[in-house]
Amino acid sequence: MSITLHPTSLPDLFVIEVYPFVDKRGFFLESYHQRDFAKAGLTETFVQDNHSRSAAGVVRGLHYQDLTAPMGKLVRCTRGAIFDVAVDLRVGSPTFAQWFGVELSESNFKQLWVPVGFAHGFATLTEVAEVQYKCTNYYTPAAEGAIRWDDPQIGVRWPVTAPTLSGRDQQAPLLADYLSAPAFRYTA
Repeated sequence: MSITLHPTSLPDLFVIEVYPFVDKRGFFLESYHQRDFAKAGLTETFVQDNHSRSAAGVVRGLHYQDLTAPMGKLVRCTRGAIFDVAVDLRVGSPTFAQWFGVELSESNFKQLWVPVGFAHGFATLTEVAEVQYKCTNYYTPAAEGAIRWDDPQIGVRWPVTAPTLSGRDQQAPLLADYLSAPAFRYTA
């Protein structure tokens, strides 16, 4: 399998390209291959796979799990398209509170590696989008955290206005609140 890890403006966050075999029948893709990902530099162990479906205009996030159950995510969109976002929440990081966004779609086959210490969210760009992601830890409700999707201190430029949100995401704290008891600290 051919794989390329593209560094982003945020350290440790990567856009990953895997290349499908395409012919008149359609395509075949190894979306994850442990040995090939390790050769490319991503050596994480995954323990859980998640799959969500969202309607047009939905924003999910910005979510994370704290260090009691830290979770990295390898995210891809298998139907439709999303604007995928990660925010550096590592206090002391040179890129603290900065965000990176990329379109992931069923046709571009891109994936986003979201490491521990980052919040993650996405906006649905098509009528329906399905997102699948591999997780490095199990879902642990007691470790859940969230930052408001529209926090002005972070300033994500979402491609949707008046999104559909969960009650949890509507009530998520601001970054200023997160700073009173941060979940992550940067270590060089």
